[in-house]
Amino acid sequence: MKSNAYKGHLAMLGANLLWGCMSPSSKIVLSSGLVNAISLTTFRMLGAAAVFWIASLFTKDEHVSHQDLVKLFFAALFGIVFNQGSYIFGVSLTSPIDATIVATTTPIITMIIAAFYLKEPVTGKKILGIFVGAIGALLLILSGQQAVAGNGNGSNIWGDILCLVAQCCFSIYVVVYKGLISRYSPVTLMKWMFTYSAICTIPFSYTSIASIDFLRLPTSIYLNIAVVVLGGTFFAYLLVPIGQRILRPTVATMYNYVQPIVASAITVLVGLDTFGIMKCISIALVFSGVYIVTQSKSKSQLDAYKAQKELQEKQELIRK
Repeated sequence: MKSNAYKGHLAMLGANLLWGCMSPSSKIVLSSGLVNAISLTTFRMLGAAAVFWIASLFTKDEHVSHQDLVKLFFAALFGIVFNQGSYIFGVSLTSPIDATIVATTTPIITMIIAAFYLKEPVTGKKILGIFVGAIGALLLILSGQQAVAGNGNGSNIWGDILCLVAQCCFSIYVVVYKGLISRYSPVTLMKWMFTYSAICTIPFSYTSIASIDFLRLPTSIYLNIAVVVLGGTFFAYLLVPIGQRILRPTVATMYNYVQPIVASAITVLVGLDTFGIMKCISIALVFSGVYIVTQSKSKSQLDAYKAQKELQEKQELIRK
C-alpha cells in the first residue's frame, strides 16, 4: 500500500517538474513572435494525441465503452481544453505574477469540490497544509516579482478571472473524473482525451497555424516546441492519471506548488536570480505543506475510525 502511495506521489511530482521545466521553452517559442499562444496550444494537443496513439500500438489494446468515450470527451474539456485555453488567454491579459498567484488556489478549490462531490472531510490538517504550502509558493513567486515587473504586462481583472476559471476546470477534472481515470491505462485515456482536445481546438487556431511559415522557423523553435509537446505534455500527462487514481484530489493538486520552485531554480541556473535563505524557507514550506496534507485523514479512514469507535462503545455496553 505504501509503495503504491509513493508511486502516486512520484508521478505527480514528476508531472509538475516537467510542467515547470516546460515554462522556459514555451516562453522562448512565444517571445519569438513566430508562433502565437493558440497555435502552440494546438501543437501540444495535436502532437500529444499523435504520440499517444503511436504509444498505444505498443501497449495492450483496451476497449472503451461508448458511455465512457462520452465521459472522456467532457473530461478532455475540463482537464485540457478549458483548463489550458482559459489559462493561455488569461496570461495574455494579466501579468505572469498574477497568473502564478491565482494558480496557487488550485488545492483550495479542489478541497472544496471534493468536500461536496466526494464527501471528503475538510480537516484541520488539510487546511493547515494548504495554507503552509501556499505561503511557501507565494514567497517564491513574490521574491521573483522584481525580475518580472519590467516586462510591461500589467494586471487585468478579466485575465485573473480567466486564470481562476482554468484552475476551477482542472479541479473539477481531478475530482469528478477520478473514478473514470481508474478504469483505463494512462495511454488509453490520454489518446482519446488529446484527440478530443485537438478536434475542439483546431477550428479556432486553423487561421493562425496556416499563417506560420514553417520553412523559415529556426531549428531552436522546433526544438523548444518538441520539449513542450513531449516533455510538458506527453510525459507529464502520462504521469498525471497514475497520481490521480492513487492520491486523493487535494493531495494530487498540492504538487502544483512545485512549479514555482522549478521556475525559481531555472532563473538561478541561468544567472537571473540568486539562491538565498528565503528560497530555502519557501521550498521547505511547500514540501511541509504537502506532507501535512498527506497526513490528514481521508473519508474512508474517518468512516473506519467512527465504525471502530461505535463497535467499542457497543462492546462496553454489553460488558456492563
